Amino acid sequence: MNLTTSYLGLTLKNPLVPSASPLTKHLSTARELEDNGAAAVIMWSLFEEAVTAETEAMARFLDNQDTGFAEVGSGFLPQHQDFTGALDQYLDHLRKLKETLEIPVIASLNGVTSSGWIRHARSIEQAGADALELNVYYVAADIRHSGAEVEERYLNLLRELRSQIQIPINLKLSPAFSSLGHIVAAAAAAGANGVALFNRFYQPDIDIHGLRLQSTLRPSTSAETLLAMRWLAILYGRIEGLSLGATGGVHTAEDAIKLLLAGADVVHLCSVLLQHGPAQMALILNGIQEWMTEQGFESVDDFRGRVSALTVPNPADFERANYVSILDSYSSAPGVRV
Repeated sequence: MNLTTSYLGLTLKNPLVPSASPLTKHLSTARELEDNGAAAVIMWSLFEEAVTAETEAMARFLDNQDTGFAEVGSGFLPQHQDFTGALDQYLDHLRKLKETLEIPVIASLNGVTSSGWIRHARSIEQAGADALELNVYYVAADIRHSGAEVEERYLNLLRELRSQIQIPINLKLSPAFSSLGHIVAAAAAAGANGVALFNRFYQPDIDIHGLRLQSTLRPSTSAETLLAMRWLAILYGRIEGLSLGATGGVHTAEDAIKLLLAGADVVHLCSVLLQHGPAQMALILNGIQEWMTEQGFESVDDFRGRVSALTVPNPADFERANYVSILDSYSSAPGVRV
C-alpha cells in the first residue's frame, strides 16, 4: 500500500502532518510523533511581537539599569551575548529537530512588520528548515480597509518573502475572504507553494459576571472540517503546482479520509494530539489503511480528489444547490410544528 504524497515539493511517507503546536517544543515528543507515523512536523509559531518585546525589555535592563554604585562601572552589568533570546532558542531547537528526526521539519512564523517577516524568515532558512509556514493571524478590524487592501497585505508579504528565501512557503489562510478562490490563485502567483485551509482564529469570550473579556481555548471538533472540505473540493485541480493542506477539526480517520477525497495533499492534526497524545496519529493512520483495503485502493493518489468539484456529477452541490437540498430534507424534532 502506497501512502506517499507530495506536499510543498517534499515527498512525504503519508498525508498526516502535525500542525503547529507545543508538541514540537520537546525533542522526545517530536520523536514520538515521528514514531507514530507523522510524515513531517510543523514547529510552534515564532511570534515577532514576542521577540521584539523580549529584545526591548533586555535592552532596558542592560542599558538603562542604575546599579546605585557609580564606582562599580559598566563591567558590573551582564553582556548581551550572555542571554539567549526567543529567536535564538527557536533556531537552536529547529537545528536539534533536524538532527534528531528523519522527517521534514517545517517552521512556523507569525510576523507583524515587513522587516520582521523577512529577517526571521531568512534566519529560519539558514537554520535548515525544510519549508516555512506563514501563520498570518490578521483580523481586519479597521473598517477603513477594503477587502482588496486586506488581500494585498497578504500578497505583498508573499512577494517580498519569495524574493528573499528559497525554501517552500505555505500560506495558512482564514476563511474570511469574499472570494477565497481568487486569493488562493493570487497567492500561488505571488510565490506560495501551498495553502492550508483554514487558520483557526481563537475568539474572545465575555465574562458576564465580571463584565470583561476573557480568553478561552476550546478544542476543535470534527464538524469544523466541513468548511475546509468544501473549499478543498472546489479548488482541487484548479491551480497547477499548488499544494493543498487541510487543517482544523481532524479527530478521526473518517475526518482525514473525507478531506483527502475532497482533494487535500496533506491533513494537519492538532487538538486530537494535544488531547490524546502522539499515539492517536497511529490509530488514524491505521484507520485510513483499513478503509483503503476495504475500498480496494492501493495508493492515496487512487482516491485523492475522487469527491471534488471536478469529479462529482453535479459540482453545484458544493455551492448553492447543496444549501437548497439540505433545507428541503430537514425534519423537525417530534412534537415540533413547522
